[in-house]
Amino acid sequence: MTIQGAQLTTEALIALGYVCTWIALSSGVIMFNKYVLSFFGFPFPILLTMIHMLFCSMMAFLIIRVFKLVQSNDIDNQTYVRKIVPIGGLFAISLWLSNTAYIYLSVAFIQMLKALMPGAVYSVGCVMGIEQFTYQRLLNMLLITFGVCVASYGELNFHLLGVIIQLASVCAEAFRLGLVQIILNSEQLKMNSITTLYYVSPACFLFLLVPFCLLEMPKYMDDQTGMLLSQPHILLLNACTAFALNIAIYLLIGKTSALTMNVAGVVKDWLLIAISSIVFDAPVTKVQLFGYAISFLGVLYYNYSKYKDREREIAEPKFDAKDLPLMGNETKDNSSNDSTSKGID
Repeated sequence: MTIQGAQLTTEALIALGYVCTWIALSSGVIMFNKYVLSFFGFPFPILLTMIHMLFCSMMAFLIIRVFKLVQSNDIDNQTYVRKIVPIGGLFAISLWLSNTAYIYLSVAFIQMLKALMPGAVYSVGCVMGIEQFTYQRLLNMLLITFGVCVASYGELNFHLLGVIIQLASVCAEAFRLGLVQIILNSEQLKMNSITTLYYVSPACFLFLLVPFCLLEMPKYMDDQTGMLLSQPHILLLNACTAFALNIAIYLLIGKTSALTMNVAGVVKDWLLIAISSIVFDAPVTKVQLFGYAISFLGVLYYNYSKYKDREREIAEPKFDAKDLPLMGNETKDNSSNDSTSKGID
């Protein structure tokens, strides 16, 4: 084996290690949250999310400001309030509802419902004007939705409130992603998973204070829940796992690409459905698997079509009227009109 071949093999093995680490941590955080909320005796999804945000904020501060391992953007107060705070608010809602759903639904079924995310993101993108509506894409979204409906029909422990909460979480996350694309891209703010924690987590924590005080604090202050304080290491380990996941995302995208993460996410979803159904004794029916397989194929086609669209955008040559030779007034006018039309599109 040549030196170049050995180097490529080493890089491939390193990338595979990052992928496996991300899959393990991502699945671990989801199953750990399910255990804490449903089996450990800590039915406080808002407080659990606040603990995550507080811990991640502290760790991100140490990494960026103390040890200076990651470079951050310099964001002034006005930009932070107008751009970052709204994202933090939607992120708080998304995490709060997503964690709440674990109280009512199985991990496997929640993963199946999350297959609706591309449809939600696309719909929100069309409303916000960042996605172009096509009937082909609409049929793709209907296929995914049909598969999720079949999977829901086959769910043995169907809970309507849990489904509504999870769908609301998907919608909140879709709006957050759309807002991120509009706000951060317009401001040319480049943020990775660590800098996102540094800026967004404190805002997310503050937003969660209000629903916590209204909904969970009276129950948490009950004397019967005092025994939960006797095992704080469980909650600390849970927060550490959540932060480790963000480190894994930072390394995975930094060493590979977002496309690699998307492909790895497909593998993770199937593994998580299989493992969680065994660990938490939550059987998955054949009807559910059939329905999720339909959604899975729809999501694969959606990701493939988005990838090809991006390839065409990169490969498409960009002409400027001023670079064309002047062969007469008529040609000049037509060239200018074409250039303007492309700019509007």
